[in-house]
Amino acid sequence: MKTIVILGDGMADEPIEALGNKTPLQAAHKPYIDMLASKGKSGLLDTIPPGFHPGSEIANLSVMGYDVPKVFEGRGSLEAASMGIDIEPGEMAMRCNLITIENGKIKNHSAGHISSEEAAELMRFLDEKLNDGTVSFYPGVSYRHLLKMKGGNKSLDCTAPHDVLDTPFENVLIKPAMPEAKETADYLNDLIYKSQELLKDHPVNLKRIAEGKAPANSIWPWSPGYRPQMQTLQELFGINSGSVISAVDLIMGIGKYAGLKLIHVEGATGLYDTNYEGKAQAAIDALKEDDFVYLHIEASDEAGHEGDHELKKKTIEYLDSRVVKPIYEAVKDWDEPVSIAVLPDHPTPCRLRTHTNNPIPFLIYRSDGNGDNVRVYDEFESAKGEYGLLVGCEFMETLFSGK
Repeated sequence: MKTIVILGDGMADEPIEALGNKTPLQAAHKPYIDMLASKGKSGLLDTIPPGFHPGSEIANLSVMGYDVPKVFEGRGSLEAASMGIDIEPGEMAMRCNLITIENGKIKNHSAGHISSEEAAELMRFLDEKLNDGTVSFYPGVSYRHLLKMKGGNKSLDCTAPHDVLDTPFENVLIKPAMPEAKETADYLNDLIYKSQELLKDHPVNLKRIAEGKAPANSIWPWSPGYRPQMQTLQELFGINSGSVISAVDLIMGIGKYAGLKLIHVEGATGLYDTNYEGKAQAAIDALKEDDFVYLHIEASDEAGHEGDHELKKKTIEYLDSRVVKPIYEAVKDWDEPVSIAVLPDHPTPCRLRTHTNNPIPFLIYRSDGNGDNVRVYDEFESAKGEYGLLVGCEFMETLFSGK
């Protein structure tokens, strides 16, 4: 059995008045996803364990079958794996966004979706100026970067910038979760202030401002952790070989710890203009060789963070026509049975512009299997499916059970 997970990050949403009180999934024209739902079986999946924030790191670990409370060590350490950066004993890793602060408030979490080339120049500049032997900076993709700290205490109360848009940044600076982490929190907050002084007049930002773009005028470290201890998917589910495809270091990092091959696709941006066709073809090619492929598309999540319901609907339609359609058409006549799962990791409602922990809809189509009574894929119809409500690793267990 060949198995592919097609994950549209943040696709799930709430009914939106401007869409006729439909969700983007309901409003989108997605004939191939709906066809898979009609031929397969559906359900809801709770991807966020109690006490955890509904971040993509938590949700994708759950979708991929991990017991999150046992393995989670922060977002930064997962992204470091994708970037080829080792987290040594005694070191702490954190996601480090480049963000835009305007009038003392967090205007956006992405520095206006700064290009990777511009961001790399800024991160190298910050490393040159702020690397004192304790902290170091590593450029990633667009606004997503890595901070590594020697001797840092991960017991910190950090806030993801996409959760606090339009909030005064000083109200959500890093706080110690226990007294012994105060020194780490103070050190990191000092870095934030220093970065603002260094970045405000950098040529990259002066050029962005002149072009009417948002400047990357502050760093924002969050999600601290040490090196995680994770079993591979072969150890968990007996997968002989597998691959992960994503534009996002976080997902590639999870995939690396999961024992999957990392496939980088040229033109994959993590936005609505990503190379959908290239990622679909890469998935088809990988599935010819491997038992399992995890294909992650970020675009819907970013549209949700921007509060743009029309763009979100468009990203879902792109997923259907430019990813699901070519994959289905390529594998439907294979001699070996194929399972295709379609789902998001968490909702990113346009109204809230951030993640929620509501269960997400999923479908599993099997070329040699039967369907249930669900005929379209969305947040409400999927709830009527045969699988009911699954929790965490039950999704992967169900996916590989053949049921």
